[in-house]
Amino acid sequence: MTVLNLATAQKIIDAALAHSKAQGYKPMGLAVLDESGQLKAFAREDGASMFRFDIARAKAWGAVGMGASSRVLAQRAKDNPNFFVSLAATAEGKFLAQPGAVLVKNAAGEVLGAVGASGGTGDEDEAICIAGIEAAGLIAG
Repeated sequence: MTVLNLATAQKIIDAALAHSKAQGYKPMGLAVLDESGQLKAFAREDGASMFRFDIARAKAWGAVGMGASSRVLAQRAKDNPNFFVSLAATAEGKFLAQPGAVLVKNAAGEVLGAVGASGGTGDEDEAICIAGIEAAGLIAG
């Protein structure tokens, strides 16, 4: 696979939400973006707050744009806060360096996009993204 298609994006969302439900997490929002940061698919569970879309997308957008998980970006932001504040402002609200988004890669290591989640802790959000990506036969990075 060299591109992230809609069917695969939907598999990622379905598996991520199934994992979330099995773990008993709060209602989630998930955003799947392609390699250029464009929205491929999104889901907001019943009961999830209105902020879930914006947060999930911003986490994923930052990950795909910077080529690293949002957890890595959050750590980098601690080490260089001025750059990341400027980056968030430049991105007009599309960038959020908080745990909860991971890259989607194929077996060759090519970045196909990113998945971001919002609704739980950063660890919970990240875990459901990874579960969804792996269930679709891809690699979380």
